[in-house]
Amino acid sequence: MTGSGAVTVQREGVVATVHVGTGRRANALATRDWQALAGVFDTLAEDASLRAVVVSGRGSSSFSAGSDMREWLSADPADIDASFAAMEAALSAVERLPVPVVARIRGSAVGAGCQLACACDLRIVTDDARMGMPIARWGILVPPSFAARITLLTGPAAARDLLLTGRLVDGPEAVRLGLATASVPDAELDSATTDLLASITAHPPAAVHAAKQAVNTVLAPIGDHLRQLPGGPAADYNSMQLSLSSFLSEVTSTG
Repeated sequence: MTGSGAVTVQREGVVATVHVGTGRRANALATRDWQALAGVFDTLAEDASLRAVVVSGRGSSSFSAGSDMREWLSADPADIDASFAAMEAALSAVERLPVPVVARIRGSAVGAGCQLACACDLRIVTDDARMGMPIARWGILVPPSFAARITLLTGPAAARDLLLTGRLVDGPEAVRLGLATASVPDAELDSATTDLLASITAHPPAAVHAAKQAVNTVLAPIGDHLRQLPGGPAADYNSMQLSLSSFLSEVTSTG
């Protein structure tokens, strides 16, 4: 096991598992954690012996609830924008990795946690997992990159549904929408992930790399276009402060 804090890497043969979160607060990630995640994936990209990567939440209760919103409360807008930039840099680093990345999801994968799952190539979820993008309630202005990750998997109709309503879906519905690759009972999640990895690593590495690169090449014009768009504010900051203050007070009072 290497790394510290909220991002660690465990290597077993040709497969690395990246654990995110601390096992507390549903594995929400602070800005520094997103920065660490980007660094971990940039380092993994240089490992020629690597064949696949698993991304998993620490502990057994949650994949990731996304960003730790406590650091946005009363924060300067520039700091909030910087947090979103760090988040996007980490997601892009995951997408750039030359080898397949599999998200192993139990519990919640919401907000930026859902985006992290979508940045992976494949997603195995438990039947009772919860996935979605309930971010409009916080005054977050959905960036095109977030919308693109959802839309490319689900299509525009389902993407609009998920982004506009903020509703969460369970494992079977996530599969039906295209948000997840497979849904299994919780007890079978680890074995299903192992089987999927075995089916990938059984092929010649060059062929697997070429397959991933071929899909990335098809999607490249979308990514190029997104990178050329002018940046905008991450949120309606006044609305964000009001909603966060109310929500965090609620959480504190209920323990």
